[in-house]
Amino acid sequence: MSKAAAKTRKGRSVIVHPLVVRITHWVNAFAIVCMVMSGWQIYDASPLLPFVFPPTITLGGWLGGAIAWHLAMMWLLIANGILYLGYGLASRHFKKSFFPLSARGVWSDFRSALHFNLSHTPGVYNAVQKLLYLGVLLLGILAFLSGLAMWKPVQFEWLAAILGSYPSLRWLHFIAMTGIVGFVVIHLALVIIVPRTLPSMITGRVRLDDETGVHHEA
Repeated sequence: MSKAAAKTRKGRSVIVHPLVVRITHWVNAFAIVCMVMSGWQIYDASPLLPFVFPPTITLGGWLGGAIAWHLAMMWLLIANGILYLGYGLASRHFKKSFFPLSARGVWSDFRSALHFNLSHTPGVYNAVQKLLYLGVLLLGILAFLSGLAMWKPVQFEWLAAILGSYPSLRWLHFIAMTGIVGFVVIHLALVIIVPRTLPSMITGRVRLDDETGVHHEA
């Protein structure tokens, strides 16, 4: 290989996160934070457990304001989810990113993460990430369905009948919200463990250093 060719190869960058994935990721991040904070304000109006969330981490200022924020973010998440779902199915992003998945792989990567020795290939999810993403998708569906049944119990009477009474719906919604918050905490912890994953979620690219195929965030 000539020196000119080697120099070109060394400077080459590749896309690991398409634009649609990056846009929907950051829109989700914004909407979920707003939904959780407004949800905590709604929770404080009628607590399920013997504690309330401090006003400094809630959104809306009062029950009516919190509900307005919550519903607005719900529609944003729905629109964003339709875009992500359509892209994921059309491009086979889901199949390539989240499968295959095995219990052995999850356990191995989990142990590596605990020892701060989790390897990472840009654009490739490890087994722990795959499990977390699939789990939070299911939690998101549960939060949406339980919230819909509480919001429109007459129009979606059949859904409320499946999921249970209003108190049961509140618990399901709260549990789903707690799981989503847990996902966010773990997701941020993994970013701290492997911080080089963050730049590519902004730029979408990694740089190919040399002929060995080693990548660095662009």
